[in-house]
Amino acid sequence: MSENYFLMPEELKALLAWHRWLNGDDGDRGGNRGDRARLRRAEMPEDILLTDAFFHFLRQMPDGFPQKVASEQRLQVAATIAGLLAHVEANDASGRFATQLGAAKDKAKPPMSELRFQQLQKSPTVDDFYRRMLRAIRLLGKTANVVSLTNDVIHWHKEFNQPLGRHLDVSKRLAVRWATDYFTALPKN
Repeated sequence: MSENYFLMPEELKALLAWHRWLNGDDGDRGGNRGDRARLRRAEMPEDILLTDAFFHFLRQMPDGFPQKVASEQRLQVAATIAGLLAHVEANDASGRFATQLGAAKDKAKPPMSELRFQQLQKSPTVDDFYRRMLRAIRLLGKTANVVSLTNDVIHWHKEFNQPLGRHLDVSKRLAVRWATDYFTALPKN
């Protein structure tokens, strides 16, 4: 499966440009600090919807972002993406998000414990998912794969909003892909 499986090419380009702008990596050291701060202060995706920083984000994305999400879910998914990416200070495209959670860098333990990883996978609400994703980003030292994280957020929301049974191919479920990535990356003891 391609790394940008839910993002259209124009969405991918705009998202990466926005993330660089937000972190001042594009040479513009001005107005992005305020947007980043407002997005970081929001505790839940619903709070993000009420900020001008979110509408700045939407203006920089292609119309109908994210396009592969049902129109009635787009604002909530976009708010989740904007809020989480405001916490990612460095884009590390070296591995998928769940792989990064399981890969030990300089120590024998992965950034996220198996228990926390399982809790993340079983998030029962949008707010719980958001809180646990924030914790995951912090455990990664605010460095994560922006594209993978965005695709995973879209994937999670698509599954969360589908009635049970519509996603029959278990191997294509986010939890299965995440488990494969995470447990494969764990240090061998």
